Amino acid sequence: LIFFLKNVEMLYNGEVIFGVNFVYTTHIPFFGHFFRCLSPNNFHNCRSLANFSTKCTRVTLIPGDGIGPEISSSVQTIFKVAEVPIEWEVVDVTPVKGRDGTWKIPSKCIESIRQTKIGLKGPLATPVGKGHRSLNLAVRKWEQHWSNKLSAHSSCKICFSREFNLFANVRPCRSIEGFTTLYDKVDIVTIRENTEGEYSGIEHEVLTSVEFSFVITIIDGVVQSIKLITKEASYRIAKFAFEFARKNNRKTVTAVHKANIMRMSDGLFLRTCREVGEQYDGIKFHEAYLDTLVQDPTQFDVLVMPNLYGDIVSDLCAGLIGGLGVTPSGNIGNEAAIFESVHGTAPDIAGHDKANPTALLLSSVMMLRHMNMHDKASLIERSCLDTIREGKVLTADLGGTAKCSEFTDEICAKIRNA
Repeated sequence: LIFFLKNVEMLYNGEVIFGVNFVYTTHIPFFGHFFRCLSPNNFHNCRSLANFSTKCTRVTLIPGDGIGPEISSSVQTIFKVAEVPIEWEVVDVTPVKGRDGTWKIPSKCIESIRQTKIGLKGPLATPVGKGHRSLNLAVRKWEQHWSNKLSAHSSCKICFSREFNLFANVRPCRSIEGFTTLYDKVDIVTIRENTEGEYSGIEHEVLTSVEFSFVITIIDGVVQSIKLITKEASYRIAKFAFEFARKNNRKTVTAVHKANIMRMSDGLFLRTCREVGEQYDGIKFHEAYLDTLVQDPTQFDVLVMPNLYGDIVSDLCAGLIGGLGVTPSGNIGNEAAIFESVHGTAPDIAGHDKANPTALLLSSVMMLRHMNMHDKASLIERSCLDTIREGKVLTADLGGTAKCSEFTDEICAKIRNA
C-alpha cells in the first residue's frame, strides 16, 4: 500500500510538505486525522517575548536529574539574595506509566506549567532506543488515539514543546570575558523552529504487500522517517525571528536551509522566510546553506532554521563560546515559556558540589527578562559574568577549583555589594 505524494495538494491544499516523496501506510484514517490536527486553524499567532504578564510571580521549577538539583538550588539561593519576587513551585517529571502502558510526564507537572505559564528546567536524562513509550508523542492530542501505532524514545523537552506549543527555541551565544576560547567576539542568537521537521515523531518500519495478495509484510532493516514542514509554522518562526531582531537591535536575520537538496520542504521554509523578510525594511535578510554555515558561524547575527538544523547549529555555536555549560536557552510559546540548561546531567559529579550552575542561571536571566523583570535580570547577569571575568572563584570546567556552593556564594556577595 504505497501512496506517492507527487501532488501534496491532494492531501492538504499545498500547505503541508514532506521531506520524502512517498509514505507507506496501512490505515488511511490515521493520515486524515493527522492532517486535520495540522490545520492552520490549530496554530496560534506569534506573540513577542515582551508580552508576558508581569503579574505572574509563581514559577514552575523542574530541578531535573544528576546535577540538576544542585544547580537549581544555586539559582534559588541567588534569586533569594537578589530579592527576586518569585515563588518557586517545585515539580518532578519522572515519567509515570499510564493504564494503557505508555509512559507520560506526571499530570502535576503539566498542570503546574499550565497555571504558572512559565518554568525553569534543569537537565533531564534522555534514554535512547526502544523500551518505553515516547514522551515526545505521549502528549500530542492525536497520539492518544493512535498510541498503539508508534513507538520511540525522546526527550522531555520535545514533550513540553508539543504540550504547550513552545514553537521557538532561543539560544543566545555570546563570548564571556575572562573565559578564553578560540573565538573571542561571538555574538549570535539561534532561533529554532521547535515543533516539526524531522522531530515530528512520524517514523515507522516500511511495509510492503505481496502482489495479488492482501498479505502485509515488514521489509527487514528498512525504516522511514518523515520530515514535516508547514507554511504556518514556518511563517510563525520567521515572524518571531524578525520581531526578536527588531526589539533587540539586531541588524540581520539569516535563514539556514538545504533547499538545494530538499527543494519542497526546505524550499517552503525558505520562501516563507523571504515573504516575512519583505515586511521589515530595517533588517537585512540573508540565506545560508547549512554546510557553508558551519565553516564560520561567527559572521552571523540572528539565525532562524528548521528543527533538526537548529538542534545541530545551536550546539555548534555554544561550542564557540565555551560549551553548553555557559549557554542559556529558552523555549517560547504563545501561552507559556520554559527556560532550561541544555547540558547533560553529569552523573559522574552529581552530589559532589562540583557542578557549574552558569547555564541554568543565565537561562533564569532570560526568564526574568521574559517576565519584564529587567533590573533583577541585569543584576544577576552582571554578578555572574563579573565572577567569571575576575577568575578568582571558578568551577573546574571554567578553569578553577571552586565548588558549586563557593561559586554561588561569590555571585551572591557581588549582588549584596551592588
